[in-house]
Amino acid sequence: MLDPELLERITARRAELDELEERPAKQLAEVRDERDELAVAERALERMSEQPADERASVAPVPGQVGGHAVMLIPHRTSGVEGAALPPD
Repeated sequence: MLDPELLERITARRAELDELEERPAKQLAEVRDERDELAVAERALERMSEQPADERASVAPVPGQVGGHAVMLIPHRTSGVEGAALPPD
């Protein structure tokens, strides 16, 4: 006959080991995900740096319409633009 206390200790230890095994696997998956995201960001940055400046300027946001008036809630970021350029709340 099996000792119930011993069986319980074995089961508890197996559960601990399963948890210990899952941690590095989860961390590895997170590291791989972040590495993949950085690779995508790097490719996007390379593509943007290959575009001429005038071509990048042509993709500036277009103002929207509110009450029949053209508005841009958040102005396109350019050098020399400060927080004062933002519309009031």
